[in-house]
Amino acid sequence: MVYFKAMQIFIHYFLHFGIPLIFALIFYRKKWKKAYFILLLTMLIDLDHLMANPIFEANRCSINYHPLHTYYAGCIYLLLIFFKNPFRLIGIGLLWHLLTDLIDCMMTYSTCPSCLQNAPAIDLLAFIYQFFN
Repeated sequence: MVYFKAMQIFIHYFLHFGIPLIFALIFYRKKWKKAYFILLLTMLIDLDHLMANPIFEANRCSINYHPLHTYYAGCIYLLLIFFKNPFRLIGIGLLWHLLTDLIDCMMTYSTCPSCLQNAPAIDLLAFIYQFFN
């Protein structure tokens, strides 16, 4: 179990920092530093965690819990990809952030469904888990 949790943390932060770097290098070769910086700035979405009480809870699923992690916010982020850069890149970064957090929630749910029984996104997590199993 400890190994799985360590791997989950590694995967979570690789998805937050590594994949955006790879994305910037592949799709924005000449301006990869600027693109990567913009993608990293989208992590400011996590400032909404400061509004939670407690600020950190180990098994909390961010999706639909924090204001900037809601389904409604995701719809706005999706709209951003239809605009020109830098808005498109911001939208991609924000959507990637939500997907990364969703993957983290799924990893928690796969080992401890009861840990997330009161999560606002529990129906989505259960649906995804059943879909893939």
